[in-house]
Amino acid sequence: MSRDEYTDDMADDSVDRLVGAEADSEESAVEAALRPKELSEFIGQSKVREQLDLVLKAARQRNGTADHVLLSGAPGLGKTTLSMIIAAEMAAPIRITSGPAIQHAGDLAAILSSLQEGEVLFLDEIHRMSRPAEEMLYMAMEDFRVDVIVGKGPGATAIPLELPPFTLVGATTRAGLLPPPLRDRFGFTAHMEFYEPGELEQVIHRSARLLEVDTDAEGATEIAGRSRGTPRIANRLLRRVRDYAQVKADGVINRDIASRALRVYEVDERGLDRLDRAVLGALLKLFGGGPVGLSTLSVAVGEERETVEEVAEPFLVREGLLARTPRGRVATPAAWDHMGLARPQNQASSTGRTGQQGLFGE
Repeated sequence: MSRDEYTDDMADDSVDRLVGAEADSEESAVEAALRPKELSEFIGQSKVREQLDLVLKAARQRNGTADHVLLSGAPGLGKTTLSMIIAAEMAAPIRITSGPAIQHAGDLAAILSSLQEGEVLFLDEIHRMSRPAEEMLYMAMEDFRVDVIVGKGPGATAIPLELPPFTLVGATTRAGLLPPPLRDRFGFTAHMEFYEPGELEQVIHRSARLLEVDTDAEGATEIAGRSRGTPRIANRLLRRVRDYAQVKADGVINRDIASRALRVYEVDERGLDRLDRAVLGALLKLFGGGPVGLSTLSVAVGEERETVEEVAEPFLVREGLLARTPRGRVATPAAWDHMGLARPQNQASSTGRTGQQGLFGE
């Protein structure tokens, strides 16, 4: 390859990366525009909304900062959105970071020392924060103070640093990994539940209005039924169906258009996507419905073990299509029916007692 050809290829790669970054930025901007800005606009999670409303109103009446808030639940249910709403309701700025980004106590000290009074610090995936930073956070949450260590060894000195009152909003998808001393320092904890189809229909209608997309009731119902009980997925599917309706039809989303669009994007009537169907297909066709180990199943579908375990498996288990047993993953009778395959005669006996076995799966 000549130098000119190499330079041209590098330029093309740079353009591709730039275009990809612009597309991601545009998608992020659309997602941000769809987020509700006030608690009254937030759809679903009625108990969490009611409890959080009391916490915030009481804090405003005291002219103080709100208690620290811990939000747990599956991805896409609105934890980040609620953190932004908390800041908006308290008329306070918000600082956003994540647990994996804080690997040293000094990283956390730098963030805490720059907070303004009343500021909201949103810490996503808080369970993935390093242990030294976690221990520093204990004192910061309780006493609004951190000890900065200067020097090393016997000559090291702890310098106390006073912090302005702030509100920490922690979000986690795995609340069980949080140590009790950290969890107990949150004044308000809430678990985000999966959405009912009717709530998702409200989310879709609201987003359709913001996107200026004409969607009828049946079209919204079709999309909601395939959204896995998750608003983020509902909004993503709505945007893809909008694209299909714009290119292939008159721009109006009805049941038929939604069904055809989601068929193109390989999302079936229960919300299973390509990966979900690949996992079930391998389990049923290659391993006779199981049991089979997670590592073997991951190799069969050409995905990383973590991807299968954290992305596909939770939804398949929740839908009653897959069970975790001491011997491995097992398909349920519903999985055979959904995939349109005849199950072996011994399948009923091998999956008949899967209800409580998920506690001991690989």
